[in-house]
Amino acid sequence: MKKKILFVCLGNICRSPMAETIMQAMAKEAGREAEFELDSAGLIAYHEGEEADPRMRQHAARHGYRITHLSRPIRESDFRYFDLILGMDDSNIDRLKRLAPDLETEAKVQRMTDYCCQRMEDHVPDPYYGGASGFEHVISLLEDACRGLLENLKADD
Repeated sequence: MKKKILFVCLGNICRSPMAETIMQAMAKEAGREAEFELDSAGLIAYHEGEEADPRMRQHAARHGYRITHLSRPIRESDFRYFDLILGMDDSNIDRLKRLAPDLETEAKVQRMTDYCCQRMEDHVPDPYYGGASGFEHVISLLEDACRGLLENLKADD
């Protein structure tokens, strides 16, 4: 049975689609893509239907990633459908827990950086208002977290 994972950030145009893309690439590289169903969503619908931020796509391409996801807001049904819902920062986590329809679905909400192996960071910063270094930092951090997530899910099986 596939492990269904939803990555969530504020607008679903930078961090969460990048996390989804990185996890897809790592799972494919490990020959484990059939084990996962991956998606991403945002806590706001402002960018619904839009591609990822062009700067995020540009930096992703430099690392060999191609983000194809179109932004969408989180739905109540996501809490029941997905096995794991990963927020990028404390604000995301708090909002996700408030939106969760019950305690069982609230327990699915976790912090993305809890899966980091090499880096000691407590959140994935939003690069939207920053410069190029912010986007590069997010990619590096998400690569570490996705690597740890992939290993953790292997250990759980």
